[in-house]
Amino acid sequence: MLAPKKSLGQNFLRDENIARKIVESLHALPNDVLLEIGPGQGDLTKFLLERTATVVGIELDTRAAGILRERFGARLVLLEQDVRTVSLEEIASRFGRKPCVVGNIPYYITSEILFWLYDQRAWVRQATLMLQAEVASRLVARTETKAYGTLSVFTQLYADTELLFKVSRNSFHPRPQVDSAVVRLEFGKTELSVDERLLRNVVRRTFGTRRKTLRNGLRMMGFTENQLEEVDIDLAKRPEELSPADFVRMCTLLEPYSTTVSMKF
Repeated sequence: MLAPKKSLGQNFLRDENIARKIVESLHALPNDVLLEIGPGQGDLTKFLLERTATVVGIELDTRAAGILRERFGARLVLLEQDVRTVSLEEIASRFGRKPCVVGNIPYYITSEILFWLYDQRAWVRQATLMLQAEVASRLVARTETKAYGTLSVFTQLYADTELLFKVSRNSFHPRPQVDSAVVRLEFGKTELSVDERLLRNVVRRTFGTRRKTLRNGLRMMGFTENQLEEVDIDLAKRPEELSPADFVRMCTLLEPYSTTVSMKF
């Protein structure tokens, strides 16, 4: 048994019933390309290989890569690199179709991996991910709830999102301090007709001061009162009261003035 590395955030799934359940939940066809993030010792991989002929594993741990090669040989296409450096466009081009992404995501880089997916959403069909349960709840959270925030807005703008099922912390080795959940993201939504850099800046900055009204948060970014008067949205609201579509509409109205504010985020 491979000793988990804390530095890589490794918590290996040990419950085969959960592994089977994840694979059964995939909206994947027999000729699909399944791209697994962090296959570890292959406990999920073996079931993925029963589902499709093409499985690509992205594994940073050289110890795990050796085990995977010995266990699966040429059946598994193995990329030994950090998932955040992988080009989904290159994967799609190599295999002639957009991959379906699946994996047990390390807690400490969850947001980075999610935005790695969002930034390359044109090259992925769907993603079925096991995340910390609290994070999973944020992805599907609705307005005016405590869980609703930055991740909720962007996830729901970019994908149709469904929380599939929860997973007990007892299903992993080592046992984490929190439970997990599996979510499915279906990509392919219409592209946004707004400056995405401005959108991300506004969403992150306003939720960063979520106790303030939108008007106060936007003024802190550098928008003037005269500019804000042109925005046909109730800026007395707080960010958690705006739907993802509301944020897009607001940023479309702010876009003519965006050159006057800081775009750092």
